[in-house]
Amino acid sequence: MKRGLSILLLGLLVCATASFVVYRARTASHRALLKQSAPELAWLKKEFKLSDAEFSHIAELHSAYLPQCHQRCQIIAAQNEKLQQLLATNTTVTPEIESLLAERARIRAECEAAMLKHFLEVSRAMPPPQAERYLAWVKEQTFARGEEMEKRHHQ
Repeated sequence: MKRGLSILLLGLLVCATASFVVYRARTASHRALLKQSAPELAWLKKEFKLSDAEFSHIAELHSAYLPQCHQRCQIIAAQNEKLQQLLATNTTVTPEIESLLAERARIRAECEAAMLKHFLEVSRAMPPPQAERYLAWVKEQTFARGEEMEKRHHQ
């Protein structure tokens, strides 16, 4: 009986140790990315095979861009909230709603232009073949999605 219990406990210990070792080995690259100076951009370095210098420059560009982006997002969120409030109390499109929609569109256009400038600036910090891939990826992830919606409405 004691021998069976010892074998069972040893088997469980071996399984737990093997699971831990496999887990650590399989997640090592992801954990290493998270320890970098800009972990939210670590995928970019890996995906586009950037050097440390290129990555550092892009991380600086990203850090400089974020405050203005965050500010525009807050303005748009506040405008969305105000629009929801106006729509909840109005059954017609009032001049106030029209004005808010126009201002929201202006801020969104400003946001898209700043985003595009940032993406182009980031691409210039990459080697040419990687920059082309990056810009194609950016187009698909951001601007092409709006085009898809527009195409659906024109059918």
